[in-house]
Amino acid sequence: MRRGLMVWSPFAELERIRKEFDRLLEEFMPKEEVEKAFAPAVDVYERDQELVVKAELPGVKKENVEVSIRENSLHIRGEKKEEKEEKTEAYHRVERVYGKFERVIPLPTDVKVEEAKAEFKDGVLEIRIPKAEGAKERKIEIA
Repeated sequence: MRRGLMVWSPFAELERIRKEFDRLLEEFMPKEEVEKAFAPAVDVYERDQELVVKAELPGVKKENVEVSIRENSLHIRGEKKEEKEEKTEAYHRVERVYGKFERVIPLPTDVKVEEAKAEFKDGVLEIRIPKAEGAKERKIEIA
């Protein structure tokens, strides 16, 4: 049997090592045991007179959400509670995340904190905060 020289490929060797490392990690820390953090996705946009923040909170009840503004940051905190069902069915996949969460969103402009309003509808929290008078844009004439 005739054997030729093998060409050594450093990238193939690195890939083999990566796969072996991933296998070892999976053996010691299965993915199901890794704790996932729930952090709501947010949109922040500015209008002429107000700042609008929308946060997706699917599966979270209105009474489990708290909103506050301090130090020119919007704080959204709450808890997504797990639905407890006493069934003996075997789960094949668990991807939904539960637990306490907090998002701190720096506000890009000064706002009137006392006039802020929040509404929770269909799993979306919408917060409208009027801009402070000093925060409005004005043109400055160049001399």
